[in-house]
Amino acid sequence: MASNNSAAAAGGGGYFLAMIGSGVWFWQQADGFWEHVGALFQALVWPAFLIYDLFEFLNT
Repeated sequence: MASNNSAAAAGGGGYFLAMIGSGVWFWQQADGFWEHVGALFQALVWPAFLIYDLFEFLNT
């Protein structure tokens, strides 16, 4: 029985690149030290906010 690990690896790689891209975006928008700390946090949890906003949009 063969497993399909390549699909999981591709998804993880895409998620990693999206996290790096969002980290760069949020970092450029920040001005002070604590805003840069917040930018790193936002880069880690942005998919949760994306899904929340999507569900909110679909619910209306």
